Amino acid sequence: MIELDEIDRRLVRALCADATQSAGALGRELGLSQPATWRRIRRLREAGVFGPRRRVDLDLEALGFGVMVFLGVKLATKGRVSLDDFERAVRAIPEVQTVQHVLGLFDYRLRVVAQDLPDFERILRRRIMTLPGVGNVEANVVLSEERLPGPL
Repeated sequence: MIELDEIDRRLVRALCADATQSAGALGRELGLSQPATWRRIRRLREAGVFGPRRRVDLDLEALGFGVMVFLGVKLATKGRVSLDDFERAVRAIPEVQTVQHVLGLFDYRLRVVAQDLPDFERILRRRIMTLPGVGNVEANVVLSEERLPGPL
């Protein structure tokens, strides 16, 4: 685990808000020189705080996905084969954005996007419910979402 000082925390928050900022711009915001900013970024990357990839934050509504649903999925049977088969099959569904293997009432938590509720019903009936081992599914439709800055 890496020890983060206040400047590191501010740097990580700034990069989370906009990873396209130059080291010079970040340095000006933090009161550091460009080389000092690059050294901190490199140290954070080498420590595994974040990876070398830059990601795009998609606007799902602009792409036609107006509905987001979190699904709790309980498998009817458990075992290494059941888990592997389920995970392999769920990865092939493009509307599934994330798959989390969890402890609790359900075995998996899925984040699913759809154009609208009829489209979600189609995805649920024809794709999710037909996956290997699916026993019980609980859906939570997202009404609104606010992204928070995280623990830093």
